[in-house]
Amino acid sequence: MKKVLRLIFRILLVAFILGMTTLLVTYLIVSKDLPDVETLRDVQLQTPLRVYTSDAKLISVFGEKRRIPVQIEEMPLYLTNAFIAGEDARFRVHPGVDYQGITRAVWTLITTGEKSVGGSTITQQLARNFFLTLEKTYTRKIKEIFLALKIEDKLSKDEILELYLNKILLGHRAYGVGAAADVYYGKPVNELSLAQCAMLAALPKAPSRINPITSPDRAMDRRNYVLGVCWNWSSLVNLSINRQKMKKILLFIMEPRRKFPHLILLKW
Repeated sequence: MKKVLRLIFRILLVAFILGMTTLLVTYLIVSKDLPDVETLRDVQLQTPLRVYTSDAKLISVFGEKRRIPVQIEEMPLYLTNAFIAGEDARFRVHPGVDYQGITRAVWTLITTGEKSVGGSTITQQLARNFFLTLEKTYTRKIKEIFLALKIEDKLSKDEILELYLNKILLGHRAYGVGAAADVYYGKPVNELSLAQCAMLAALPKAPSRINPITSPDRAMDRRNYVLGVCWNWSSLVNLSINRQKMKKILLFIMEPRRKFPHLILLKW
């Protein structure tokens, strides 16, 4: 029995050494092509040209991208927590890469031969949105992981979250939560309700196909899913989420849609 245990230990030790060596060699090769993440500190987000009258009334907006930059302090906790719960529940504790998620993805690949969909942390998504392409290759994924680790080393969690929430595409040429709040609800982010925050947090998965304008029913289903995730998530961590208010919304959306279709729409 002792011989078997020693053999297993040696195999695991060799596998660990080979894994670490491979990781180090990969980093040395890839790091030469990685951009400087310090540029994120001085990033200038592209905003459209807005034309106003002499009495400060908006006449027109010119530009391919709709964007209204918002500082993290101006975003309601409902909004930031909804995005974290829906996109990256361990955002506040992981170092930029969720090793649990990677382990699940590797296990899925080994057991089924299929690549798992999603799994990127908010930091990885930020790295991809600013520095990389959307090509689905192992090389891009490796670069994304190393960039995420570098970003976490240079920026705080709130700085990362602010950049992410101002950069991300949320459908109908709306980039960032400020523009999305204006496009879908005609109001600034600090006036959004909990349900509206959840709707915006539901958009990153497929912003062009699933949003309140293009496909309202599918968008609402996704929003309801995010609300449920927020409910479960807030019970596990100490966050400023009004669970009593969320409970009323969750009870409301569980009513059969065919019975109160007009009321459901009011909760957007």
